[in-house]
Amino acid sequence: MFVLAVLFFILNLFSRSSDVSAILNPTVRLFLSTSLSLFLPAMSYLFSEAKNASGQMAELSVRARTILMWMLLVELLRKKVESILVTGGIQGYSDTVNRASRVGWLGSLVFFNLRGTGKKALYGILWVLAAAKLVQRFVTVELGKRSFAYGRNPQLLASYMTQMLKLQGQDNHGPAGLDVLKRCNYAVIGEEELKKKAGPKGYKLDELEKAISEANSSTVVTVGKIWTYAEKDPMLHRNPKLKQLCLSFALCKLLRRRLEEFPITDAEASNCHELVFKGLWQQRMDGEDAIQVFSDELQFLCEYYHSVHPVVFASPFFFVHNYILFPIIAWAFCILMLILTFAYEEVWEFIVFLLSNWFMVSLLCSHASTPKWRTLLRRIIPFIVSVQNTMNHPSVFFKQFSVLRFSRLSLPLSTRAVPKEAKTLIMERLARVSHDAPLSNGMAVLLSAKHRLSIQSHELSWACESDSIAEVILTWHIATVLLEATYRRQRGTRPEDGREAATALSGYCAYLVAFHPKLLPDDKDGTELVYADMKKQLREEMGGWWGYYRSGESDRYTKLMKVARARQEETTVISKGARLGKVFIDRYKDDARERVWKLLGDLWTEVMLYVAPTSGELHMKAHKEALAEGGEFITVLWAIVTHTGIARAPEPAEAPLRTISIAG
Repeated sequence: MFVLAVLFFILNLFSRSSDVSAILNPTVRLFLSTSLSLFLPAMSYLFSEAKNASGQMAELSVRARTILMWMLLVELLRKKVESILVTGGIQGYSDTVNRASRVGWLGSLVFFNLRGTGKKALYGILWVLAAAKLVQRFVTVELGKRSFAYGRNPQLLASYMTQMLKLQGQDNHGPAGLDVLKRCNYAVIGEEELKKKAGPKGYKLDELEKAISEANSSTVVTVGKIWTYAEKDPMLHRNPKLKQLCLSFALCKLLRRRLEEFPITDAEASNCHELVFKGLWQQRMDGEDAIQVFSDELQFLCEYYHSVHPVVFASPFFFVHNYILFPIIAWAFCILMLILTFAYEEVWEFIVFLLSNWFMVSLLCSHASTPKWRTLLRRIIPFIVSVQNTMNHPSVFFKQFSVLRFSRLSLPLSTRAVPKEAKTLIMERLARVSHDAPLSNGMAVLLSAKHRLSIQSHELSWACESDSIAEVILTWHIATVLLEATYRRQRGTRPEDGREAATALSGYCAYLVAFHPKLLPDDKDGTELVYADMKKQLREEMGGWWGYYRSGESDRYTKLMKVARARQEETTVISKGARLGKVFIDRYKDDARERVWKLLGDLWTEVMLYVAPTSGELHMKAHKEALAEGGEFITVLWAIVTHTGIARAPEPAEAPLRTISIAG
C-alpha cells in the first residue's frame, strides 16, 4: 500500500512538473489500471481473512478496518488513470458498470460489517465521496455525449461548414494575410446554440447567416470575430498566440470529424488551404508559429479522446458547477476527517483544468462576446497565460532513432525539439505543392537543378528507386548519420543551412519505421519486414547478436564504411545506405559543404511530407491511436495536409490481367 501511495504521489506531483497536461502516458495508465484491477479482488480476499480472524467479536479488527480504509481511498484515486470517454460507446458503459459494481461492493462492506456509529460514519463518508464522484462523472459524460457542443458536434459541424461555405462563396483570389483570417467563419464555440432541424442531408441551421455576419452576435464565436476583435483589444493585440489558440480549437473540431468518419469536402479543403497559406503563412508568421497552431490542435484532440480530467467541458458555467458547488458539498464531509487525498486530487484537477487550452478558449470567447465580463477577464487571462508559460513548453518535440547509436535494448530513445529550420522548410514546401510540383519520395529533390553537386543524377537517384518508403528512409538515414558522424559540427559554430533539419527529420523518420510502422503509408507488415531485414544485416556485420547489442557508435561506423568500400553491387539496405553515405563523404569539401546539407535538408523535408497524407482508413486509424500517446509530429503534418487537401500523387494503375480462353 505504501508503494501504491508513492506511485500516485509521484504521478501527480513530478510526472508533469515540466508540462501541465490532462492526459496520462498510456504505459503508465495501463500499468496502474492493471494493478488496480487486481487490487480490489486481492484486498477483498485479505479483508475476508481478517474478518474471519476476528471471530465473533462485536467489531472488526484493526487490520480489517485498515484494509477497508485502503480500498476506499484507492477507489477515490482510481479516476486518475481512467480517461473521460465522451464518445465511448459500449466500452464507456462497460467501464461505468464496472465502477458502479466496485462502489456497490465497497458500500456493502461498509454498511454490513461496521457496527460502531462513529466508524460507520467515517467510512460511510469515504464511500459517499466515491459514489458522488462516480455519479458526477457519469452525469457529466452522459450529458456531454448528448450535447451538440461535444458528443454530437461532428455531425452538426459538418452541416455548419457546408452551409457556411455556400453562404460566403469560394473566393480563392481574394485578399491575403490578415483579411483572410478576419473573413474566416470557422466556429470556435456557439454553433450548438443555432436553431437546427434534422433533415435527410444533415441539419438545416436557421439564422446561420445572421449569426456569423453580426459582429456583436454572441451565438457563434468565429475565428474571424476573434481576429477582428484582436485589432482593437490591447490584450489580444499584445499576445497574438491567444487568437491563434482559438484557431487551433476551431481546426481541432474540424479534424475530429475526420476521425469520426465525417469526410472533409473538397470545398472545405480548398477554403482551409487558402486560410493556412494565404492567411497564416502570409501574415508574417514564421514556420515555428504556424506549426505550433497545428500542434495545439493535436493537443486538443489528444485531450478530447484521452483526458483523465474534464477539460473537454471547460467553460465558466461548468467551472462553477463542477469546481465550486460540488466541492462545497464534498468538503462539508471531507473537512471533518481531513481527507488530504481527496483535497490533493481536487486541487491538482483544478490546476489542470484552469491551465488547459480548452478553458482558455472558453474565456477568450466570453471576453470577445460578453462586454460585461471584459474588465474581469482582462485580469484573469494574462495571469493564466503567465502561469502557462512558466509550466508549459510550447515547442514541438519528437523522438530520435539512429542505427549507429541504438545498440542496447534498455537504451532510452532521446527526445528533441523540432528545429525551427525544419518547421520553416516544411511550411515552405507545403506552400509550393501543386500539380506541377507534387510530393515525392525524395526523387524530385535530387532532380532539382538547384541541388547539383557535381554528381550525375544517377549517382543519387538510385537511392530513391524503391516501392518501399521504409527502404528509402533507412537508406538515406544510414547515409545521413554516416555523414554526420564523419564531419561533426564543432561546438559554438553556426550549423550549415539544412543540417539541423536533415539530422532531426532523419532520426524521426527512422524512429517511425522502427516503432510506428502503422503511421507510414506502406503496409505495416511490409515496413516491419524491411526493418527486420535491416537489423539482421546489421547484426551480421557486427558479428552476430552479441556483437550487435554490445557495439558502440564508433564500431558501427567503422563496419559500415568497410561495407561501403567492399560491396558495391549489393542491394541490401545496409550496403545501399553505406555506399550513399560514402558518396556524400567523398563530395563533402569546403566549397560543397553548404550544398550537401541543403540537399539533405530539402530531401528529408520531402520525405517527411510524402508520408504525411492518409493512404487509407487503417492509416487514418493509426493516427487516431497515436493520440493516446500524446500525438506524433507526423500527426501534426497529417492534420495540415488533411485540412488543406494535399495528397500524394496517385500511383499508376496496374496493367489489367489478360483473359485466356481455353477451348474444350
